[in-house]
Amino acid sequence: MLLLTTWPGQVIAQPNAVSDAARTSVAAEIRSSVGGKLRDFYGPRGYWPLWIEKGRVGPQGDALIALIESADADGLKPKDYDPRELKGLIKEADASGDPKLLARADLAFSKAFAALVSDMRKPSRKVKVRYLDPEVEPKEEEPREILRAAAVAPSFVDYVKNVGWMNPFYLKLRDARMGFARRWTGLPQMAVPTGVKLRPGMKSGAVFLRRRLGLESGAAYDKALAAKVKAFQGDHGLKPDGVAGAATIEALNRGDDYYERLIALNLERTRLLPGPYARHVVVDAASARLWYFSKGQQDGTMKVVVGAKESQTPMMAGMIRYATLNPYWNVPSDLVERKLAPKMLAGDSFTKKHYEALSDWSANAQRLDPANIDWRAVADGRTELRVRQLPGGDNAMGKVKFMFPNDLGIYLHDTPSRDLLAKPARQFSNGCIRLEDAQRLGRWFFGKPLKADDDKPEQHVPLPQPVPVYLTYLTAVPLGDGVQFLPDVYGRDGM
Repeated sequence: MLLLTTWPGQVIAQPNAVSDAARTSVAAEIRSSVGGKLRDFYGPRGYWPLWIEKGRVGPQGDALIALIESADADGLKPKDYDPRELKGLIKEADASGDPKLLARADLAFSKAFAALVSDMRKPSRKVKVRYLDPEVEPKEEEPREILRAAAVAPSFVDYVKNVGWMNPFYLKLRDARMGFARRWTGLPQMAVPTGVKLRPGMKSGAVFLRRRLGLESGAAYDKALAAKVKAFQGDHGLKPDGVAGAATIEALNRGDDYYERLIALNLERTRLLPGPYARHVVVDAASARLWYFSKGQQDGTMKVVVGAKESQTPMMAGMIRYATLNPYWNVPSDLVERKLAPKMLAGDSFTKKHYEALSDWSANAQRLDPANIDWRAVADGRTELRVRQLPGGDNAMGKVKFMFPNDLGIYLHDTPSRDLLAKPARQFSNGCIRLEDAQRLGRWFFGKPLKADDDKPEQHVPLPQPVPVYLTYLTAVPLGDGVQFLPDVYGRDGM
């Protein structure tokens, strides 16, 4: 039995003596020929081959070639990774069993794989995200890191087949993009007349609709056309009722290029999310939903309320570092001016609403007597006033907020206002994220129920381990076998 030392402290036993001898010969050839950054990977593992099994290129090689040949879905060019050369190396090396050729194949596959993974993870200049902490900033990985992650995967073949280094959102949208392209690209790009609702069973009027969907010429709205319309609707996030109404005709008239660009843009947004095994939170402002992940699995999801069009939730990433129990709500200055001050001028009670005014924004600010405040000056914008709402049942922050420090004052928080969570579109906040179930998310963060010991305001509790949070904006998301296109509420798509 050959004992092979790979990474420091890790020893792998190779039980098959014949196989060991063959791979040892390949390892010797790799040692003599490997150079550059690949040596940093092969050296610590005793130059043991990664792709060669039983004297030939293993099934992971075929999986890599198949992935390369579909790289158009990633916005990449398959020829940049030379799949023809890799196929030739498989044929030549497998036929001869020559250790030199097998070593050459192993190095070529590692080089192509490292380049492909690096390019798939590379951020796009089309998408602007603000990174608050170095831990979440995209980093260009060295080939040794990319190859090592593959080498220690439970199944190398599955890791390559399932693109195991990319975020689940990316993978689902990538698959949806390929299916979408197969079904809907290449059809006649012609306009369907608007202003008319076309229904199954009509004997005339469907000439342009039939042409647009690639069916044989005719005017009838028959079963074949109804089925095609339903399929189109399902793949474009529309109600699949088979009726070509205004929304369906508008979608048809946008053309293939529009949807291809939109899917590509959203794929670039998902490219910026972490790999599946990173413990992290994703908030999507377009769908107003939150997801949380760990150990390669989605642990949960919930509705959220996000920023309105005029106070958008930004695209940013940071580290959630602590929770604040019994939080104050620091009322934004514009709300104090536009909403609170007029209510005070109309005779509302400042103290009964559990507000207090402070002299400034420092830690040692003094409380002000509401009776001495010039509310007219505040309402007119001549005086800026610091106001906060005290902890309690009606506090806009609820019982807890989760903080990832940033100068925009964006965070995740509980909410006593449940009505907005029931709405299908939930862009109503001033930029922060209101949680459907803050206690459930708190249990996930801390591994236990999160509860204050007393009524003391602003109790800061550090997370056992900071957790990355990514605020994104996805207007094209996978839905069944198709793609759901969401309204561009923030006007960020530029389509």
